[in-house]
This record gives sequence, structure tokens and C-alpha cells, in this order.
Amino acid sequence: MNDKNQYSKVPSGRLSRLAKLGSLATRVASGMVAEGAKQLATGHRPKVSELILTPTNVKRVADQLADLRGAAMKVGQLLSMDGGDLLPPELTELLSRLQANAKPMPISQLNHSLEQQWGCDWQQQFSQFSFYPIAAASIGQVHKATTQDGRQLALKIQYPGINKSIDSDVNNVATLLNISGLIPKKLDVSELLDEAKKQLHAEADYLLEAQYVKQYRQLLATDTRYLLPDIDDDLTTKHILAMTFVGGIDVDKLVHQPQVVRDHIIELAFRLMFREVFEFRLVQTDPNFANYRYDIETKQLVLLDFGATRVYPQHIADGYQQLMTGAVIDDQPRMLTALKQIGFFSQPIEPQAQQALLGLCLQACEPLRYQGIYDFGQSDMVGRIRDAGSQLSMKQGYWHTPPADAIFLHRKLGGLYLLAAKLKAQVDINKIFLSYMTE
Repeated sequence: MNDKNQYSKVPSGRLSRLAKLGSLATRVASGMVAEGAKQLATGHRPKVSELILTPTNVKRVADQLADLRGAAMKVGQLLSMDGGDLLPPELTELLSRLQANAKPMPISQLNHSLEQQWGCDWQQQFSQFSFYPIAAASIGQVHKATTQDGRQLALKIQYPGINKSIDSDVNNVATLLNISGLIPKKLDVSELLDEAKKQLHAEADYLLEAQYVKQYRQLLATDTRYLLPDIDDDLTTKHILAMTFVGGIDVDKLVHQPQVVRDHIIELAFRLMFREVFEFRLVQTDPNFANYRYDIETKQLVLLDFGATRVYPQHIADGYQQLMTGAVIDDQPRMLTALKQIGFFSQPIEPQAQQALLGLCLQACEPLRYQGIYDFGQSDMVGRIRDAGSQLSMKQGYWHTPPADAIFLHRKLGGLYLLAAKLKAQVDINKIFLSYMTE
């Protein structure tokens, strides 16, 4: 476990991070020249996209963004979730690699970060501290520790300099993707990237995340089906989030559990999502499977990460309630009104495009509309939605960037659908939604 190749120092300075991206662009270009010469020698005149999206270049870009961590890695994750139906499949594959765990930072860099946050004598607060993380992701890594009074904690420790590099990282990655031709020129992702910056600044503020954890604990205090960590205020700082350690098994590792267990996980996840949108108007929007665990003995869904929590205005929550109700009863005028209320059609759009978007919404609401138990394992819904979205985006005048609130909520819903499909869950989603139906 302590192989030095498993560690990777996080470049924290703006120039060192830019240099990493610059060298990446150079290596991608060199790979293109070599591949182009090889193909020309065989008599084939390749397209630029064929040269960029070679397996070697895809791996090169994915590895470099993962090495940078922070916003560079996170923007790749965002694009892979939100633009997957609009981007070339090779790029989607590249970006999906960034959903995997990052390499942890070296112990020397970790110790320096801890000294900056807690002081040089920080180790005196613990009877045990595991220097190898139990998880390493885009913005920080998680360590297990035991306090002197015997409490087991999970400590989320932010990579150094990440919070200061967000805006430049997002801009640099966008420039790299544009220059390399990896993003179609007609696809305007500027609003998505601006929203990504705001979201990432919020995610890098661990004091804010601590407040969201407390808020969720309060909102779910009477519902024992969910288990959340408690915050240790004394050890939490803007760059370290200290929480009680909670057990459970990662939900995506439960594919071989009995059907009843897998169904229960998805039922709890959907019940929570509907409460988040329609009751709390507070939504944890990150669909990463690693944010959920399940305790088989207590039958509790464990909720771990609240960095991507987003407050939803009343009119947006009401709009989605109307949209989903309209889909269930097949009232398309109501759905059209709801989409306008949410913020769609703010730019000129053809009537045929409105109808196409309605069709897409009806497909996305298929589990809600289905009377009885919906079999996610047998459904090809996710593929159909992706294909319909792709066709919609390719037609001139049909596509415009959805409002930010919609992007993040659709990301959450899409993530739940993917998890339900992975677990081959069979759940009556219509029954769960019925109590939220409007007149």
C-alpha cells in the first residue's frame, strides 16, 4: 500500500498547474503528428478528430487531469456527466475515467497541510492516525483517525492550493479542450463552466459543507432509514472536514446482494431525492456512487458527501413538481408551462424543438409514469435518453444550454438512474411520487 508510485504531489502554484496543462497540449500535438505520419504512410488521410482521440492521447489527457486533481479533474467529471450525450464517445470515455479515485498526495505534503491547519503539534490530538487515505478524489482525500478520547473520525483533507486554482483551472481545461478540438465548436459550454466555478468554490469551502451536513441531520432527524456523520467542530476548518466515521458498504459493490436489498437502496435514494426537491428545496447534486453506502444490518442508507449541495428556489421546485405531474398524467401543456417556469426556452426556440424537448422529458420520467414496479435492470431508458438528447443537439436551432438549476438536478436524477440500472433494481417509483402529485 505504501508504494511511492501510488502517491502524486499536487501542483499547488498557478504557474506549475498551467505548465502541466501546457506540456499536456504539446504531448497531445506530438502524438497527433506521429499518428498522422503513420496513417499517411499507409495511404489513409485521417481526420483531425481521429488523430486527437487515439487511445494513447485519451489516456494521456485523462492521466494528466487526474494528476492535477482539483478543478481540472472536476470539470472533466462535470462535462462527462452533463455533456456525455453531446460529445464524441471517445471523449466521453476519457472524461469518465476521471470518475475514478485520484492518487493521494505524498505524506510530506499531507503533513505540511495538517501543520498549516492545526499547528505543528497536531498529532497530539490523536491516539491513532492513518497516513494512507481510505479515499482520494478530486478536491481532497479522506483519512481515518482516532482521537485521544476514543472517537473514530473520518477527516476530509483538501489538497493544497486547490481553492485558489479553481477559476484558472477551469479556464485552462476549457482552453485545452477547445484548442485540441475535443469539444465540438458549436457546443457552448461557457455557462456550464461558469456554474462549475461557482459550484467548485462552494465545494472547496469545508465550513459550508459542515453546515449542510448539520442541516441534513436536522431535516432527517426523525427518519431512521438514513445515517449521516456528525461534525467535529473543534477539528473542522475551511480546508479540513472532521466527521464521525460511519461504516457501511459502497452501494455499487452490492450488485450480488439479494434483490430485496438492492430494491431497498434505490427506494430510499428516490424517496430522499423527492424530499430534497419538493420539501427541503436543498439537493445534494453529486451523483457519484461513492457518496452513498448501505448498512446491511441496520438497513440504513449512509449519506457521506454534501459538498455539491444546492439550494433550490421555490419556483424551480414547484416547476419540477408540475413537470413531473404533467408527465405522469400526460398533460403536455402543463409540462410546457413548467419548463418555462424552470427557465427553459429563455432563448428563441422553434416549436418543433419544444415538442422534441417534451418528448425527452416524457422519456426521462418513464419510471414515474410506469404503473407498478419498474425494472431498471431490463430497461434501455438511459440509452434512449442519451440518443434522443444527442439527436436534439445536432439539429440547428434545437439546442440551447439549460438553466444551471436544471443541469445539476438532471445530473442527480441521471446518477440515480445509472445506480438503479447497475443494481438491477425493481421499484415502484410511481407509488413513491404519488404523494407529490399536484392538482
